[in-house]
Amino acid sequence: MNQTTQTATNVLTLAVAPARVLRGVQILSQSGEEIAALGKRPLLVGGDRTLAVTLPVLQPVLEQQQLQIETANYGSDSSEATLVSLKQAVAAHQADLIIGAGGGKALDTAKLLAHHCNLPVGTIPTSAATCAAWTALSNIYTDDGGFLYDVSLSRCPNLVLLDYDLIQTAPLHTLVAGIGDALAKWYEASVSSAASEDTLTIAAVQQARVLRDILFQKSVAALQAPGSAVWREVVDATVLLAGVIGGLGGAQCRTVAAHAVHNGLTHLHIHHSIHGEKVAYGILVQLRLEEMLQGNQLAATARQQLLKFYDEIGLPKTLNELGMGSITIEDLQRCVEIACDPKSDIHRLPFKVAPEQLMAAMVSTTAPMSNSLNPSVRMIPDEVTE
Repeated sequence: MNQTTQTATNVLTLAVAPARVLRGVQILSQSGEEIAALGKRPLLVGGDRTLAVTLPVLQPVLEQQQLQIETANYGSDSSEATLVSLKQAVAAHQADLIIGAGGGKALDTAKLLAHHCNLPVGTIPTSAATCAAWTALSNIYTDDGGFLYDVSLSRCPNLVLLDYDLIQTAPLHTLVAGIGDALAKWYEASVSSAASEDTLTIAAVQQARVLRDILFQKSVAALQAPGSAVWREVVDATVLLAGVIGGLGGAQCRTVAAHAVHNGLTHLHIHHSIHGEKVAYGILVQLRLEEMLQGNQLAATARQQLLKFYDEIGLPKTLNELGMGSITIEDLQRCVEIACDPKSDIHRLPFKVAPEQLMAAMVSTTAPMSNSLNPSVRMIPDEVTE
């Protein structure tokens, strides 16, 4: 191997954090100068609800800075077709800055749009459901919500505006979902990356443990007191600390089965649950696989611990609780086949998983620890129909 190739293979590129993060109460009304430092003609990308909530606050602030703001509705999914449409909006407005406002899909769309147009981007999360406001990553879906692939971006957002007043207007179940999504940082990283000798990956995995412990200790109290100090701590954990872990770990700190299960479920096009709820269910599936296929008693104990925690905060434990109790065997098989695709994250597990084994795990997430499944047997839940 020549020196140039050797050097290239040793390069580790990380986009660790946004350039600026403003967090607190009434942050949007204080954000004019920060936004003006990035551009004069911002395009605000969001959905109907988020534009209705954010624009009345942002517009007078930006007008005071003599900025010309325009809005663009991203629709409902961060899809390739949406990206094409939004590029036209960028050109029509002659935008020099993208601002994304909303949940994960809106923010992913805005970040990817800015990436393609080589423009700065600011993010305004309107819920604590994901860490998308922080990360240098965008997920791409079909027009009807099926996960396709993710895109690594060249940098994290230039500006994150975390306004607790705005976050508090979101339904409480979005924070519950964010807790589920953030928990996956530990359960996936501890499987995929715990043996790494890379210093920053080690730091990311250990921060994932800290994140898990914060959520275990404080989530119940936070959900009982929206707007309180403990609620803000949990919001920070799901939006910011989860993002820190993704930035430090980068591509070396991988998602595994929990997100693979989520990705498969999105193709059933049953949208009664949101991203973090599907991921939370996927954690239970992953632990069940470790228990079934490795005889891992630590995984079995962790699954029982999570089942209790999920009951306390309202995360789904089964397909039925995800709103998918009426799916057919064919539906479940399709989901499993997508989750087991050769390019799927599930293959980062330290053991092989066959589709029938994944199906068995998916329908036995609440099984007692003593219930030992034969992984070669396909089990179909009562609610799944022919």
